[in-house]
Amino acid sequence: MSSVITATSTFAESPQKRLEEYLARHGHSNRPVEALTPDASTRVYFRVPWKRGTAVAAVYPEAFDETVQPYLDVTRLFLECKLPVPEIYDVDGSIGVIVQEDLGDNQLCRVFQDVSEDERESLLEQGIEIIARIQAATTKAIERDSIASRLAFDEAKLGWELNFFFEHYFGSYRKETLTHGQSAELKAELNDIAADLAARPRVLCHRDYHSFNLIVDKRNRIRIIDYQDARMGPATYDLVSLLLDRVTCAPSPAEVRAHRLFLLHAREELHLPSIDPDEFSKEFRLMTVQRCMKAVGTFSYQAGVRGRKDPYEQFIDPLLLIVCHAAEWLDRFPILQRMIKERIRQ
Repeated sequence: MSSVITATSTFAESPQKRLEEYLARHGHSNRPVEALTPDASTRVYFRVPWKRGTAVAAVYPEAFDETVQPYLDVTRLFLECKLPVPEIYDVDGSIGVIVQEDLGDNQLCRVFQDVSEDERESLLEQGIEIIARIQAATTKAIERDSIASRLAFDEAKLGWELNFFFEHYFGSYRKETLTHGQSAELKAELNDIAADLAARPRVLCHRDYHSFNLIVDKRNRIRIIDYQDARMGPATYDLVSLLLDRVTCAPSPAEVRAHRLFLLHAREELHLPSIDPDEFSKEFRLMTVQRCMKAVGTFSYQAGVRGRKDPYEQFIDPLLLIVCHAAEWLDRFPILQRMIKERIRQ
């Protein structure tokens, strides 16, 4: 690994050019690199030749200090806790490159399209068990003073995400200008959501634990990617993300209930503190409201600002309908419910 740098710098050369020069220095200049499609990220990914096989290289827009870089910090934590993350092969912070194990392209969302219901359920349960194992790493994260233990879904962070939804769903995507009264009433409810969730007990969360960020490897094991934003948050956070992010048809209440109980059982198996199922159910609904609106904000930004309606637009109305149903179950947030019902195509 390269020596530690003390300040970040930006680059004039393209990410691919920097990567190709890096590979040439490591004796891999005779084979082409394959650009991998990024999601909503500032990082650029490539499949590259590495020794007798391939690896995945993440190329960052800036140089970084390897000792405090979030992805590396959380990787070290997760590896110590035996969580299924890719192995790091090499790092060069001076040019913003991380080379890691190539897990393949078998995203869980794609696997779900081709497997039986029993196989799908088995994979979901495997994913839920990993959520419990991430939560079990909370103590180790605090002991290590990991970056993830110092970040949290506090009121400011949750509120920022809800404001992002407000700005980009109504403004960037729908091109609406709400009246001062409409804005004030809705923002009051959004503030209540953020405050209530911020007051919940916190555990370590992946933070983006959906089926696009889970890879099924050659041994049919689920592996985790894109975890550099891990932070402390409600115990329901990653489960909501796994079950409800990027869906076009909501799972049944019975299915969701079974998976909530499965996570509680998985936590008990790891000797984590018990959580009352009814209280967990209430938190799950409240977390559903916030997380799904956060996702709608992201998809609205992608569709409305970046012009990327495909694939993001298809998820917006289904997620808002899920938000509405969760708010109805909680018997809260009437302004939010009304504004959603007036706008979605049911």
